[in-house]
Amino acid sequence: MEDDSLATEIHEESTCPLLDEQFPRGKGPGLCSVRWGLALILHISLFVTYSQRVDLSIAIVAMVNSTGQQKSFNVSADVCPGQTPAPLNTSQPREVKEVIFPAVYTLWTKWAPPQELTCLMNVADAGTTLGTFFTLMVGGITCQTLGWPACFYIFGGVHCVWCLLWFFLVFEDPDSHPCISTTEKEYITSASTQKGPCHRWSLPLLSMLKCGPLWAIAVAYFCCDWLFYTLLTLLPVYLNRILHLDSGESGFLSAPPHIGNWLGHIGTGLLGDFLVAKSLLQLATMRKLFTALGMLCPAGLVLKVSYVGCNYIAVVILFTLSMTLISMTGAGFAVNLLDVAPRYAGFLHGVINTLANLSGMVAPSVAGFLGSQDTLSGWRNVFFLSGAVNLCGVTFYLLFGRADIQDWARVESAP
Repeated sequence: MEDDSLATEIHEESTCPLLDEQFPRGKGPGLCSVRWGLALILHISLFVTYSQRVDLSIAIVAMVNSTGQQKSFNVSADVCPGQTPAPLNTSQPREVKEVIFPAVYTLWTKWAPPQELTCLMNVADAGTTLGTFFTLMVGGITCQTLGWPACFYIFGGVHCVWCLLWFFLVFEDPDSHPCISTTEKEYITSASTQKGPCHRWSLPLLSMLKCGPLWAIAVAYFCCDWLFYTLLTLLPVYLNRILHLDSGESGFLSAPPHIGNWLGHIGTGLLGDFLVAKSLLQLATMRKLFTALGMLCPAGLVLKVSYVGCNYIAVVILFTLSMTLISMTGAGFAVNLLDVAPRYAGFLHGVINTLANLSGMVAPSVAGFLGSQDTLSGWRNVFFLSGAVNLCGVTFYLLFGRADIQDWARVESAP
């Protein structure tokens, strides 16, 4: 009997924790469950977080238009006809709200059954793009009718209301939730990869620094964010400076790409979990495939933008396709930390996302330098650089990315 028990333990230890057969075959409670309610709350949380980020991108156009002085110079064939473009200003201050993202990762290590992890993460993360869409739609009109300061008052007030929702409805784990059913609690805890005591004081920094899969995730984050932040912060600027649309028009036309990204996040989450659950793809293969498609395809599409000239309809279509496809990374490297190191996912995401957000400062500054003359050729250089950065990130991730939990990240069994 002892030999049989030992063999069982060895078999369980050697099995990848995300294989379908290790978890309950029966589905837990569905869309009306507490964990899906948590996904909705996190969706709203990221909605308001990104709404405050993006309102500055919209307001900066109104600020410059209201205070900038017009220059007169000869318009060449490399500049779209229209009003004289104002100087590109990318040195805008940013409010950093990265505390919520590690919190999201930490919550999902305790709330998400691994067979639903990709979908739940993407539903929550889709709030970033819905918040962006809403702000782009409303922000431009608000700036024109109420003035640019109103943007900050309105979205700041929404954020304050959200805080109440967060404080009263979010709980650390299923055991501490007062309203969760016994069935759902057992379903979540039986599938959890975080069984056993967690020595919170133990932080294997040296092992983390030497871990190739972590570096692969970090590099992919940085490179993908380079393109993402270029699109997020500079799309309204491109429509205003190059195509000479006013703040209302540029805000309205900047919105469709983010609706595509929102739908793509949800669809990608469902597709990723489906492919793995049906054993059509191994988890690592799915992560790498979705990362490659989500980084290379958008990079190729934005390169095409600078070759369609002043056709703003074609520009919006290309940007929409690009932002839709970039959402595929939500089933790739973006959720990969929960595979390789779920025990430290919150801490690691905080560190990696901080490093990745450096691209959010560097990319617009480089774009401001390369596109300083507001010409199509200048912006072509911006898009070529973004494509090259993404290619480097994909190559590194394909070489070193993994989807199995690392030895140093395993929860130690109680003696």
